[in-house]
Amino acid sequence: MRFDLLTIFPGYFATPLSYGVLGKAIEKDLFRVGLHNLRDHSPDRRHQKVDDRPFGGGFGMVFMVEPIHRALQTIAREGKSRTILFSASGTPFTQQRSKELALYDQLILICPRYEGVDERVKGYIDEELCIGDYVLTGGEPAALIVMEAVCRHIPGVLGKEGSLQEESFETNLLDYPQYTQPREYLGAEVPEVLLSGDHEKIRLWRREQSLLKTRRVRPDLWTETLSDLEDET
Repeated sequence: MRFDLLTIFPGYFATPLSYGVLGKAIEKDLFRVGLHNLRDHSPDRRHQKVDDRPFGGGFGMVFMVEPIHRALQTIAREGKSRTILFSASGTPFTQQRSKELALYDQLILICPRYEGVDERVKGYIDEELCIGDYVLTGGEPAALIVMEAVCRHIPGVLGKEGSLQEESFETNLLDYPQYTQPREYLGAEVPEVLLSGDHEKIRLWRREQSLLKTRRVRPDLWTETLSDLEDET
């Protein structure tokens, strides 16, 4: 799989792509990353300008359409490709969407800044994505989030593939509580069932804890979980 990132700060990705899950996966050549500096595609060669004031007035600056379009034209498409713009008006990014995007051969991610992009940019993309109901200074953090979430579904990226099936959001349930050594710390003890060696009891306990936690912490997910449980019966 290949990720192509359009940004004015390509250096932003140097450290995150060198460590952890992403760094190890790149070392194993499980996916590749192409960084494209939008300033290199500015029609203003002297100042490498990529933004300007919005027509009609208003605060802030807006990314111009031309540098983005020019950059997109230089990227060779590989297999099943999709071009994504990060935007507050985009479709919410979910675990399910990360699995769907993992089926592509190439994801081209546009990282806007300032007040957004010229509306005409949307004529050159396939979709808009929003990673949450909050405001960031740029799309670079969003790109890293999408890359990590998607890469986890690429075979070989995670050490234990089975761990994907038990993570939060896979079944609209939050993950159950986890414990490790020591068994007791300052009076707080590990639940006895986890020390029993009875795998069925442990499975049922974890299922119950996931249900209780989801209902308490994420009532929105709990509503979806109830629907799923009704479908199972």
